[in-house]
Amino acid sequence: MASIFSRIAAGEIPSYKIAEDSEFFAFLDINPVSKGHTLVIPKKETDYIFDIDDATLGRMMVFAKKIAVAVKKAIPCQRVGIAVIGLEVPHAHIHLIPMNKEADMSFQNPKLKLTVEEFQTIAADIAKNIVPIQ
Repeated sequence: MASIFSRIAAGEIPSYKIAEDSEFFAFLDINPVSKGHTLVIPKKETDYIFDIDDATLGRMMVFAKKIAVAVKKAIPCQRVGIAVIGLEVPHAHIHLIPMNKEADMSFQNPKLKLTVEEFQTIAADIAKNIVPIQ
């Protein structure tokens, strides 16, 4: 059975999409630890990120970098942190989290409750700041 992330990438489950290409998909986390918390996934379902072949993992990181640069432009923050945990959904994914202090990266922090309109605005703001990486 396809993971929830595979179903999101396929358009079977709605999401606040940021960007996609033929291999990867980026969308807002619906239980964010900060505004702009974005997930980057490979479209090919793989449970564990380190089971992804080297070339694909490299391309995934470049895709994530493009999204992180856009997040930083759209969301006031000092940096965009990156985390790979991978226990909650059996589909490799990268968390991109806008942060001003290290504590902002804690998944123990209360999750933000955002409205549909807030999610839509954040997704649009990030998406319009995506610039191709050379």
